Amino acid sequence: MPRVILHRDGKVFQDEVMENTNLVVRAGIRQFPYPNLRYGCGMGKCAKCACRVLNGAEQLPPPNWKEIKQLGARLDEGYRLICQIWLSHDIELEQNKPAIEPQRLVAPTPL
Repeated sequence: MPRVILHRDGKVFQDEVMENTNLVVRAGIRQFPYPNLRYGCGMGKCAKCACRVLNGAEQLPPPNWKEIKQLGARLDEGYRLICQIWLSHDIELEQNKPAIEPQRLVAPTPL
């Protein structure tokens, strides 16, 4: 069973998960890493689940097109979209701040 270590805001959370597990799916049904993993859509569109992989990156598949589109140069810094990864090995992640700043909508100025 893969062991997951999650670093967030100076704290460390860890547990074992079943093989072929997606952490965002687990968090969505209130299992580890809930409530410590930041996530949103679960489909690779919002990038809220982006984490920097500290250990275990060599075992991950190459980034898919959603990760390339959302993360761009952050991929070179070790970031991945956790919603796009199904784990079959130990991994250590860090999620201290959003990898991508959300775009802020600006209200139109009244005429």
